[in-house]
Amino acid sequence: MPPSGSEATSGFDRLHETIRRWIWEQKWEELRDVQDKAIAAILGGRNDVLIAAATAAGKTEAAFLPILTKVAARTEPGVSVLYVSPLKALINDQFRRLDDLCERMEVDVVRWHGDAPQAAKQRTRRDPRGVVLITPESIEAMLLRRPGDARRMLGALDFIVIDELHAFLSGPRGLHLATLLRRLDALSAQPARRIGLSATIGDLSVAAGWLNPSSPSTVSIVESSADSPELRLQVRAYADGDDAEEIDGLEAEEKPVALDFIADHMFATLRGANNLVFAGSRRRVEALADRLRTRSEKGAVPNEFFPHHGSLSKQLREELEDRLKKGDLPTSAVATTTLELGIDIGSIKSVAQVGAPRSIASLRQRLGRSGRRRGVPAILRMYVRERNLGQDSDPLDHLRLETVRTVAAVRLLVAKFVEPPSVVDAVATVALHQTLSVIAQDGGQRADRLFQTICSAGPLSVLGKGDYIELLRGMASADNRLLEQAPDGTIMLGETGERLTAGRDFYAVFSTDEEWRIVSGGRTLGAIPISNPVAVGVVIAFAGQRWRIASVDDRSKVLEVERHRSGKIPKFDNVMSEPVHDRLSAEMRAVLEGDDIPAYLDATAADFLRQGREAYLELGLRQTRFLPAGKDTHVLTWRGTEANAVLAFTLVSAGLECAVHDVGVTVLETRPEETEAVLRQVVERPPDIQSISEFVENLETARFDGMVPKPLLRRLWAKARANIGKEISAVATELLNPRSWAVLGD
Repeated sequence: MPPSGSEATSGFDRLHETIRRWIWEQKWEELRDVQDKAIAAILGGRNDVLIAAATAAGKTEAAFLPILTKVAARTEPGVSVLYVSPLKALINDQFRRLDDLCERMEVDVVRWHGDAPQAAKQRTRRDPRGVVLITPESIEAMLLRRPGDARRMLGALDFIVIDELHAFLSGPRGLHLATLLRRLDALSAQPARRIGLSATIGDLSVAAGWLNPSSPSTVSIVESSADSPELRLQVRAYADGDDAEEIDGLEAEEKPVALDFIADHMFATLRGANNLVFAGSRRRVEALADRLRTRSEKGAVPNEFFPHHGSLSKQLREELEDRLKKGDLPTSAVATTTLELGIDIGSIKSVAQVGAPRSIASLRQRLGRSGRRRGVPAILRMYVRERNLGQDSDPLDHLRLETVRTVAAVRLLVAKFVEPPSVVDAVATVALHQTLSVIAQDGGQRADRLFQTICSAGPLSVLGKGDYIELLRGMASADNRLLEQAPDGTIMLGETGERLTAGRDFYAVFSTDEEWRIVSGGRTLGAIPISNPVAVGVVIAFAGQRWRIASVDDRSKVLEVERHRSGKIPKFDNVMSEPVHDRLSAEMRAVLEGDDIPAYLDATAADFLRQGREAYLELGLRQTRFLPAGKDTHVLTWRGTEANAVLAFTLVSAGLECAVHDVGVTVLETRPEETEAVLRQVVERPPDIQSISEFVENLETARFDGMVPKPLLRRLWAKARANIGKEISAVATELLNPRSWAVLGD
């Protein structure tokens, strides 16, 4: 039957006749609320549109049903719709979703990334029209390598759709895409309308500002009002040793560690259905998948557990995604963050997470994979590990902060809190990258035109003209030789700039590490970092299996492997942990101040929570924020990662040595009274954020930062944290004055 109801019918009736017929054939009972609202917003005006709804709420159709209706009659040459995605896999998935409908409407749709078929791309170059599904890096490649094609193909776009918009609000790829969108606007007399799609955005006005920096108030916001599914939740906790992370890589039969018990529970509860398990690091993904496979073999049952992470080959990842989507074999994917975004993997019964949540946005995104069918609950299991306590245990361990953070995260999840975008320290790298790209595209450009194109609006506008001139001079220095200037003032590529822009790895603004490629029987399994020691006879665990290295091709960086019964988990390069937001740390303190024991905690987790609260009282943390730990002092700010980092640098500027943790900083070799004395000086003579930045040593965090003048990196670090810097004196005052915070809510 067709969509029903007066409002749904009005939206349905505005769609193209072919689309209405397609909806009938899909046997949809009605349009979802977000789809009906999006039809009105897209067909009823000229504004940019932000569509926010939960995972699997039909956002793709909400955007494309009215967009295809709008462009169906277009006869003007050129691509009409550019869909931008952060993942090739998501592009392939959306292509499958749109191909049939677009074919019926005689609208071309083509995938455009490094692994997509070349023949379809060539047809679009010859006769550009329809819909192109593309990554930011492929837009970069087109503008850089084929500027004429880019203008002819993308110079008259009607719409630019940005999927998974929240993934672009933080990090260098978001800065990169924002600049690419400005360059696309410059190709056309009439900039395309921008349609943003996202499942998890805290402050929608921030996303609207990213979508249209020059006029964020004009962005039409379409937010789903559909109720969230029922949530069924369990938190299971385990005690572990200090060396648990190292032991994780081994199957410890004589002395099982927490991961062994977690694997036992998952094996008993997840088999027989489709599930997602988020295990954190690639090393832990491999360790857990290996344990689950081993249990399947010992139980003489088919293995249903398979790893999924970025070091595995595309073929292995896609095989697992297809198996999940088909749903004819029970399958549990053990993943890093690779299955967070909106790839269609069908119906998922439950989601599991190993480790306490650090990001509510990520937790919400993951949970959205479960409970997608009407009337079916979302199921979330979280597995928490706490250290065994001994006489020499750090006082912080007694607070049981992993369990406490889990309870705090659940509270914020229920309260529908989502973190705003975090600080991005890649402005200089992206500005340098885009400067090289624009010059390569144009063959040369004047400084004022470069600044106008790259920095005059959007997130890179934090670079003033003076900053940008300093960047250009640094790029042209004898050490870098990225640029050179002609007598008429035109800036051109220098020797190093020409070499960089000629490389295929230039298109991305993120770094790619050198790796060993792992091959078995001519099939690529994936890659491991070059830092892993390798030799013939070494046995490793990878892709959920054990392998013996049979040969090493050092020149090509290829390891030929064969199956083996034993092995160890490779050491993957460390990835920075997700930052903890102020609100989550503050909620952790509220949990410790409370007395309720949530019903979703198992007996061990409930006991850990009681232990943490008892320790909080015994350590006197209602009266003080200073906790002695041997020769060191923990300063408990109950703030987030960024605020704690700025406080740590402030204390370093006063001559102390500090380390940052999730709820404060640790001052090394310093007694509490000495720490308090320094904080009083901070209150009396608060340092400015620029002077604090002089003590930051790890400024080169993004790909091209090594070619940026250090003073500029330092100023940008300070600019990004200006608001936090203004609060340092208030933070110090709060730490020194227990009465100002002893009662929650004061």
